[in-house]
Amino acid sequence: MADDRYRLYSAAELDPVLDDMARQAVALMDATPTVLLGMLRRGVPLADMLRERVLRIAPGAAVERLDLEVKRYADTLELLHADTHLAAPEGAAGLLAGRRVIVVDDVLYQGHSLFRVFTWLATVKPAAVHAAVLVDRQRYQLPVRADIVGVTLKIAPTDVIECNVPPFEEDFRVDLWRTGGAAGTGKGETGTGNGAS
Repeated sequence: MADDRYRLYSAAELDPVLDDMARQAVALMDATPTVLLGMLRRGVPLADMLRERVLRIAPGAAVERLDLEVKRYADTLELLHADTHLAAPEGAAGLLAGRRVIVVDDVLYQGHSLFRVFTWLATVKPAAVHAAVLVDRQRYQLPVRADIVGVTLKIAPTDVIECNVPPFEEDFRVDLWRTGGAAGTGKGETGTGNGAS
């Protein structure tokens, strides 16, 4: 059985989605300095896009950027770290303490990656923690929810959501990928932008 791929959102269709996400972020913000924490890989350029839009809406806002490596799956859908690997840059804890932290990722699927990040963030004592995701699949296995959501897609657990985000891919888009042999494999939570969280 052949693989099927469907375009769900093009770059033009995602532009107003990101604008709406920025409005959601601004609605959460107050005088507390904010850090957009991009989850490598695709959460990083998404955090940059979100910051640019937030500053358009609230030009005087104190919004910083930081990246965090969180990995469970390889690009081949192979499980790499059963407990979800997290690597924070040196000094990150001090930069996040007392700040409003918005964790940015491409897809929220079962919640493993975000749960790992939230657990780590609890040790550095930020003022508040929120999650922002481009796509929420709403198939949580852990008590994790996103405060800022671009689109919600309720699809079969064996289907894969593939977020293509420059500079990692040429075009900014969201595709649904239905593999011919996916039934019953549980694939769909990957580190390729297909549902790593």
